[in-house]
Order: sequence, then C-alpha cells, then structure tokens
Amino acid sequence: MIREVIVVEGRDDTVAIKRAVEADTIETGGSALNEMTFKRIALAQERRGVIIFTDPDFAGERIRKAVAQRVPGCKHAFITKKEALAKGDIGVENASPEAIRHALANVRSEMPSPDGQPLTWNDLMDAGLAAHTGSSERRMKLGEILGIGYCNAKQFLKRCTAFQISREEFEQALRELNMQHTPNEDD
Repeated sequence: MIREVIVVEGRDDTVAIKRAVEADTIETGGSALNEMTFKRIALAQERRGVIIFTDPDFAGERIRKAVAQRVPGCKHAFITKKEALAKGDIGVENASPEAIRHALANVRSEMPSPDGQPLTWNDLMDAGLAAHTGSSERRMKLGEILGIGYCNAKQFLKRCTAFQISREEFEQALRELNMQHTPNEDD
C-alpha cells in the first residue's frame, strides 16, 4: 500500500492506478478544480502526503502546477507521453501497470534550491536544451532520464531546482542522453 494519496485527473486514472498498486486517490475532475477538491488534497497532504500524478499534456501540467501551488510539499510522479499514449489519447489511464509502478517508485519531491552550484540558464543553453534546433526534443528526452517530465526550457530549469537535481546528476543524465544520440559515421 502506498502511504501517500495520489492525485489524478479522473476515474479512469484511478482504475489504472489501482490495477498497478494498492493506493488511495483523489480525482480532480480534470481541470475543473474547486475549493472542496483543494481542501481534500490539503488534508491528505497534512495527514498522509500527496503524490501528484497527472497526464503528460498541457491540461495535466496545468493541474499539477495549480495543486503544487495551493498545496506545498507534494511529491510528483511522471510518465512519458509515449507511455501514456493509446489510440491518439494521452492519459495516465493508458499507461501500463509497469509504467505506473516505475513512475511511483521514482517520485520527486519539491524542495528549496539544491546545495552547491544551482543550474543556470547558461547550462541549459550549453547543453542544447534551450534556443537551439532540436532543444525541445532534447528536453523531452532529458526530462525522461531525470524523471521530471517534459516542459518548456524555463519550466525545465525551475523543475531542476525544485526537485534538487544536482549538477552532477544533470551532467550524468546529459552524458546518457548524448550517448543515446551520438550520430553514426553513416549519418
């Protein structure tokens, strides 16, 4: 049984979560979050902790951001768009039980800035993650490696800070990304 309550968007997401793990959920009803839902999430956070597990799309990210802003200290679970895609539909409800368990085993906690040297905008630029051809795809793949999901460059930097991605962890993930995508001599 997962101790924390998992915040999902809808009933189908709850069904998918319960197929994968034993857990309690709170459904947001999509992006139609209301005060009562926020109060239930805040109470769950206070008593048991909360894991936000929304779809890897614009609406899911908007819900994730709204909940995290109103209920500080939540943990975050992410799946990739590929893991969430079925018949042109993106959603947690489409993810395999294995993908859901993997995401829940790799939750991230929001914390203050990491110790040491925090990542900077220049780090993202130097890594080809911002303002470069293909930077969006590189951020998507690096977000998968780091387990922080896909987002724009500004949000990527914020997530790296919020989830305490160390410079060492960032550089290791970047090496892994670059090894995956090293062009062949035939290219």
